[in-house]
Amino acid sequence: MRILLTNDDGVYAPGIRALLRVLSEKHEVFTLAPEREMSATGHAITLHKPLRVKEVEVEGVRANLANGTPSDCVKLGVEAVMPSPPDLIISGINFGPNLGNDVFYSGTVSAAVEGHFLGFPAIAASLVVKEGFSDFSPAARYIDALLSEHGEKIASGKYLLNLNFPPLREQDIKGTKVTTLSHRNYSNVFDRRVDPRGEVYYWMTGRVEEKEEEGTDTHALAKNFVSITPLTIDLTHHQQIKELKKIF
Repeated sequence: MRILLTNDDGVYAPGIRALLRVLSEKHEVFTLAPEREMSATGHAITLHKPLRVKEVEVEGVRANLANGTPSDCVKLGVEAVMPSPPDLIISGINFGPNLGNDVFYSGTVSAAVEGHFLGFPAIAASLVVKEGFSDFSPAARYIDALLSEHGEKIASGKYLLNLNFPPLREQDIKGTKVTTLSHRNYSNVFDRRVDPRGEVYYWMTGRVEEKEEEGTDTHALAKNFVSITPLTIDLTHHQQIKELKKIF
């Protein structure tokens, strides 16, 4: 299988290195990822500066970096740089989960969505990282096994999948749950500060409040399952169409 591999943590991040290390043994992997971390960039694309691609070596394998966003990398890879189109696009493995409404902010998920826009099946993958656990290998091996068993189905079905992994060794993961997106409330706090020149600036911080409702991605992770959430790019609220037609 020909795979376009990208992320939003940068081409040298441990998550993408783990995937490249595992997937390149069985698949033709073309890596094009941002040159630096681009977390929470959402679906931003670059219009006001040139995009540059540079070949580098990662895990002993040829890879490419670009000075753009994750979505830029997918556009560049598919439409300009790859010698032939991919069978599948994989974005990740992200440092930290992408759950619920995170998908609207996430550069990792947005890269997969961009691939889906272009007509390709795509997977976004993220790992919960906690103190004492930052091993991306179990998640990478899970994705490799997923492709071995269901790769043709995923590719032919043009799936857009959001995968989240608990911070566990393979033998401690209880299994896989197909889930819905949870709802996360962000309690933002803007810390007002003053720089050495006397100029005021703000640093956003805060915390996330979430409900572990059964059937959601958050609940699956809390119960030590891998969460797989199928996504769609149709944001139309179809249930309100009839109501609005009556009004207008």
